[in-house]
Order: sequence, then structure tokens, then C-alpha cells
Amino acid sequence: MLKVQEIRELIKLIDQSSIDEFSYELDGAKIKMKKKGEVKQVLVEQAQTALAAPAAPAPAVQAAPPAQAAPPVQKEEPKQEVLKEAVQESENLHKITSPMVGTFYQSPSPDTDPYVRPGAKVSKDSIVCIVEAMKLFNEIEAEINGEIVEVLAKDGQLVEYGQPLFLVKPE
Repeated sequence: MLKVQEIRELIKLIDQSSIDEFSYELDGAKIKMKKKGEVKQVLVEQAQTALAAPAAPAPAVQAAPPAQAAPPVQKEEPKQEVLKEAVQESENLHKITSPMVGTFYQSPSPDTDPYVRPGAKVSKDSIVCIVEAMKLFNEIEAEINGEIVEVLAKDGQLVEYGQPLFLVKPE
């Protein structure tokens, strides 16, 4: 298999040349590059082999005729009604955001239960999590009466100022 540096050099050579498409195959490893205006695509495939492939000599660059593009794969999109309901529901939810940059913790210590879980009722002064910043553990309060719908941050995750941590359905 080609080394990353060799692939980078190939990309530079193809980029500087008038070649639109390039293919290279050796011992089950395939490299295919296409230029299309300013967009460049690189596809590297390697067959599963039990033995390591020997180092390949530098390939000769040859122009290949342009190939027909494959039709795009269509994804099934959710129905408009479901999408509208989700948008309306998210508009009615209150976001509890991080007041600082730090590390998010769901519980006061690793061996205890989280302060809140989805479905838990909270009041304005309920503690919902801790954000640690500079060795200080800051308890974050709900700021609203309601029900926790979703926990948006993971335990131990770094969070940014203003990043949503919880979604709360107000009462």
C-alpha cells in the first residue's frame, strides 16, 4: 500500500496536470482520483490480506477517459408532518446552557446517580449538573420549573460557554 506522503505527492501531481481522472491498483489496493473543477475526490480501498504488501514503486501517471458519474443514492426523508411536529416541540423547549467553559458532570461523584435523567421533574433551584472549571466545581441550576426531556452533553465532556446541556419542557 502506498504511504500517505506518496498519496499526497500523487494528489499534487494530478492537481498540477491536465488529467481529470487517475486510477492505480496494486496487490488488491486501489486508488482512484477525479478532478471536477475545484472539487477533488480521493478514494483509497485496500483488500483484506494476510500478508503485508511490499513497497510499491512510484506509479506512472496515465490519463484515463472520463467516466460517467454514478446516479446519487436517494435517502428516505422523514414525512413533513413528523418534521413539523419535531420543530414545534423543540421551539417550546427551554435550553439549560453552560454558563462557562469546563467539564460537564451529571453527578456529584462517579459512584453516585446523576442529578437528573430524562423524565425527571425540576424546579428553578434544582441542581441538574456540575461544570468544573479551573478545579472549581460549579453547580448548575435548572432556572425553570419543568421536566427534563433530553440530556445533550455526555458525562466528562468538555463544554463551551452557552452550549446547551439539557432540554426542559416548561410547566
